[in-house]
Amino acid sequence: MSENAYTAHPTATIDDGAQIGARTRIWHYSHVSPGAQIGEGCSLGQNVFVAPGVTIGNGVKIQNNVSIYEGVILDDYVFCGPSMVFTNVRTPRSEFPRNTSADYTVTHVKRGASIGANATVVTGITLHEGAFVAAGAVVTRDVPAYTIVAGVPARPIGYMSASGDRLDFTDTDTVTDSTGHTYQKLSDTDIRRLS
Repeated sequence: MSENAYTAHPTATIDDGAQIGARTRIWHYSHVSPGAQIGEGCSLGQNVFVAPGVTIGNGVKIQNNVSIYEGVILDDYVFCGPSMVFTNVRTPRSEFPRNTSADYTVTHVKRGASIGANATVVTGITLHEGAFVAAGAVVTRDVPAYTIVAGVPARPIGYMSASGDRLDFTDTDTVTDSTGHTYQKLSDTDIRRLS
């Protein structure tokens, strides 16, 4: 494999007009649509669908059976667990279709956020930097940076650093994780990485 090439399994469909970065790997039965932009060093598992106009950053990992619909933006180093679900229409109806670009709302998953297996992210949501969605959660509102959410509907249950360490602000408003990065809790919905 060339340093500038991506690899795709023979069963994958890569439509003309898709842009795929170097060292990205696309596995069995996946489909990348025209106009999709995928960054470098990504991994798309088996049976992943990427719709036209979708933007995926660098180092993104999308596990098996995930569809990235038009209107979804994934920044660098996002993790999408197996069979998690994005939606892109607020009020879908079969008899009265809402299936044009004008009908879709934007879902933005920011750098380093993780979405667990079988979670659902309702359209129009922003998952801020380092947010962590537990497996099976249904996300119906924005998730603040470095916040863990779980349940149906998803509610905050704690905080996590970019490297995956739990952040305990019980006794202090400043915590350093195992990699030496420091985080400050300004409020229940405002956690900032200081270094």
